[in-house]
Parts: sequence; C-alpha cells; structure tokens
Amino acid sequence: MPRRTSVPAPPPSKPLKSIERRRSKISGWGVYTREAITKNSRIVHYAGEKITHRQSWPREEAQLARGHIWCFKVNNRWVRDAAVGGNIARFLNHACKPNCYTHVIGDVIWIRAARNIRKGEELTYDYWTGGDGGIACRCRPGCKGTI
Repeated sequence: MPRRTSVPAPPPSKPLKSIERRRSKISGWGVYTREAITKNSRIVHYAGEKITHRQSWPREEAQLARGHIWCFKVNNRWVRDAAVGGNIARFLNHACKPNCYTHVIGDVIWIRAARNIRKGEELTYDYWTGGDGGIACRCRPGCKGTI
C-alpha cells in the first residue's frame, strides 16, 4: 500500500491577522499590528519566488549591497526571495529579542507570535543570519549585533 504524505495547505492570499506596513523606528518600513495577537498565532506567510541556493547567492549579494535581506532559507535546497513575488512579510524587521518567530511547514514559511502582542506593536523576528551580512542591527539603542 502506498505511503500517504500530508501536503501543507497553501497559505491564504492575505494575512491571517490585521497588519499594516508603515515607517519603522528600527529601519525603513516595518509591519505593525492593527489588532492584539495571541501567542503562537499564525500572522502571515513569507512569500517570494522559490529558488535554489545557487540562484540566491547573486541576488543576496545585490540585496546586501543595498542594505536589504529578502532571501529566506527554507531548507538546504530552497530559498524564498521576497524581492520577487514577496508580500508584506518582507517588511518585518530583525530584532535580537523579537515578538515573532518563523515556522517552516513544507516550503511555506509562517511568521508566528512568540508572545501575546498588543495592538500597534511593530512585528519583528530574528533573521538568524549569524552576522554574515555586516548590516548593523538597530533593534534597540546600543545594540551591537549584526545581521
């Protein structure tokens, strides 16, 4: 008998929670809540063109040269490039002590609430880059981290 595998449902075309993009105190644009969000809730998926790691390298270098990081590693083979086909999730900023986390299911990257989040808060997650990009972290005054 063939083995059944579960395929994750495709993400919704719009965010699950009410969020909006606006200017950020951290860096450039940010994403803010328009409602309170409970811990572990799915907020939005990270959309973008699905490409191989080999394809992502030149794109990442070009993005880093402009101070952006929009390529998100899905697994050891695939990357999502939010510069192509991305959604509002690409504007979530990095923070060393974020209020969100990422959860990869299949090839879908979910942004989820790490704690209860109040209406009006900026959403952030840890990019987990290891500082390879050389971009100074601005998540809070005096932060010495790099992304």
